[in-house]
Amino acid sequence: MKKRSKKPILVSVTFAYIDPIAGAVFVAGSFNGWRPDVAALTQSARGSWEIELLLPPGRHEYLLVVDGKWVADSLASEFCPNPYGGVNAVIQV
Repeated sequence: MKKRSKKPILVSVTFAYIDPIAGAVFVAGSFNGWRPDVAALTQSARGSWEIELLLPPGRHEYLLVVDGKWVADSLASEFCPNPYGGVNAVIQV
């Protein structure tokens, strides 16, 4: 008998950022190999940026990349120190 592998459960998570003068916003974190160019937020009205990602359950660290500069998400409810002297935002899924 062949075993069926279960697909991991993924949870929809929306990342949001507000900056009316930003030219490009990305999210990079433990869920995408910290790649700063793969998860682009889309700009909507009045400088609001958003992206919806499907993440596996667990604890994920991330930062926003705004016009090439790595910044902590000011809307996050949890943070942890990173090895570069700053902080990463944390999301529990």
